[in-house]
Amino acid sequence: MNILFLTLSGMEDVNERGIYPDLVRELSKKGLNVYVIFPREKRTKLPTELTTIGNIKLLKVKTGNITKTSFIEKGISTLLLEEQYLRAIKKYFSSIRFDLVLYSTPPITFERVIKYLKRRDNCKTYLILKDIFPQNAVDIGILKEGSLIWRYFRMKEKSLYQISDVIGCMSEGNVKYVLEHNKEIEKQKMEVFPNSIEPIDIRRSGDRKTFEKYHIPSHSTLFVYGGNLGKPQGIDFLLKISDHFDKVKNGHLLIVGSGTEYALIRRHLAKVNSKNVTLIQELPKIEYDQLLEVADIGLIFLDHRFTIPNFPSRLTAYMEHSLPVLAATDTCTDLKEVIIQSMSGLWSESGDIEAFISNANRLSIDVTLRGRLGINGRKYLEEHYDIRKNVKTITKHLPILKGAT
Repeated sequence: MNILFLTLSGMEDVNERGIYPDLVRELSKKGLNVYVIFPREKRTKLPTELTTIGNIKLLKVKTGNITKTSFIEKGISTLLLEEQYLRAIKKYFSSIRFDLVLYSTPPITFERVIKYLKRRDNCKTYLILKDIFPQNAVDIGILKEGSLIWRYFRMKEKSLYQISDVIGCMSEGNVKYVLEHNKEIEKQKMEVFPNSIEPIDIRRSGDRKTFEKYHIPSHSTLFVYGGNLGKPQGIDFLLKISDHFDKVKNGHLLIVGSGTEYALIRRHLAKVNSKNVTLIQELPKIEYDQLLEVADIGLIFLDHRFTIPNFPSRLTAYMEHSLPVLAATDTCTDLKEVIIQSMSGLWSESGDIEAFISNANRLSIDVTLRGRLGINGRKYLEEHYDIRKNVKTITKHLPILKGAT
């Protein structure tokens, strides 16, 4: 059977670990032929190319810059994606008939691609909903509700939901939100499809050479925030935390990542010259994992203005490394409920600096508490966020494979 996966996530190395490479590899282990289409952004200066690894085919489509660029360039490149993917499918996969098409958001502009494949192949279509757009952009002030561009994207969003046979959401909160704000959607097409990975055994490292590498005092309790540094993360609050991090006993904050707000953070930290905060640019996956092996606490931030239930994928990385989670988010996400249910960390509302510093001090001082929360998180990951469960969720929609997963 043939499965096509459309994504914006780079997958030059399908053996790299992450929610999408792990998904693709697990599908291939089931004996399915997996075809993946993803962008090669203009900045790479690389052409469109098709490569094969076993029963996985990777079609790398030359596109404009979509990540780490201005909102305008990102918007134009995203609008062009649909035609670029369509041309690539017709050129490289014209003789392939797909049984199932998977596609993740962002973007929401795959509507014509999905319609074409559904008409051509009579295939099942499965939306992996990771991004509720355009409402997330409205929440943080990027788009204005009711504007012409908002109406365009809202139309595309509704159309994508309508043509999808199944919509897999990151959490129960996401399912509830989509149904409440899109009354025309049939409840039976919705299901939970959480951020999941292939968990591997990880030995916590006591080697503090990594601390030396990044000029962090060896006796510190290391708090790590890794990932995108953009408006959705509530960077204003992160900057306030950096200003007050000297109040965290023995604590050191390490910010690792890239994004539209990286330069802002760098300028701010240079101005205040905090000895308790370090900023480094995005690391290769292997180096980042090595960093998590010696870290003590993993951080999650979301902007306090969100009305949609975001669910950050970095939670799985922290849980895999048995790191307790310290989160500061809006009140709409059900991440808070997961942290409480799994007993894997501490939560406070984004904007409440006093509560955040109090939670940070609890974790920094209490080694026993950190260990207990970390173990709980790892157990929860294995029970709820194992990619094999997600693949079973997908393949149950393929009648031939029912009972064979």
